[in-house]
Amino acid sequence: MPEEQREVLEKRFASRAGAVENSDGFEWFELLRPVEGTDQYLVYTRWRSEEDFQAWMEGPMKAAHQRGGEDAPKQKPAASGSTLWSFEVVQQAAPKQG
Repeated sequence: MPEEQREVLEKRFASRAGAVENSDGFEWFELLRPVEGTDQYLVYTRWRSEEDFQAWMEGPMKAAHQRGGEDAPKQKPAASGSTLWSFEVVQQAAPKQG
């Protein structure tokens, strides 16, 4: 991510607030800014199930990206590309309640 595009990307994510939060099965979202070792941002979302994630991808997310903000002027992409990775939890830990 070119340095001059970082602020653009962060503002675009900030302006989409609420776009995913009410989706069925959505649990968590984080936009991670690179600090050292890479210039790539990471978008982390957590979903109750793969089915919930796929339903969002094929429904609200797909529609939003196809629409591209019809009422807004067309914007140049802030990022030069993206990669989708999926993971499943095999171990987890949380602070002990004491």
